[in-house]
Amino acid sequence: MTDRQHLRSDYANFQPITTRWHDNDVYGHVNNVTYYSFFDSAVNTYLIEVGGLDIHSGPVVGFVVSSSCDYFASIAFPDRIEIGLRVGKLGNSSVQYELAVFKAGEDEACAAGRFVHVFVDRESNRPVSIPDGLRQALSDLLVG
Repeated sequence: MTDRQHLRSDYANFQPITTRWHDNDVYGHVNNVTYYSFFDSAVNTYLIEVGGLDIHSGPVVGFVVSSSCDYFASIAFPDRIEIGLRVGKLGNSSVQYELAVFKAGEDEACAAGRFVHVFVDRESNRPVSIPDGLRQALSDLLVG
């Protein structure tokens, strides 16, 4: 993901996030592991609000099976950021999200990452086809 710039116009959906005091590490910027929390929050907000995912009692759960992040510029509390979200690949039971962290109002990403969800049956933990409502919401973010 480091072969090109990541621009705001490359992403279909944005989730605003306010950094918190405890997100900063001893070096004065948001710690690298916190970006994964931002990504998880952005994706799950979208899945719940647009895809109808029931995280408490729905029959399907999304498990993260792979993730990565590249960092280009620091963010720090009290920055207001937006997480850009798009779908790079959509399979039968899995989806690859592509995400980017933007400072509010800026066009170039401070970081870009990806992660893969495999949707599984809540009871058996076995992969299942992505339910229609979720599939439609994910299709709406599909690149290309």
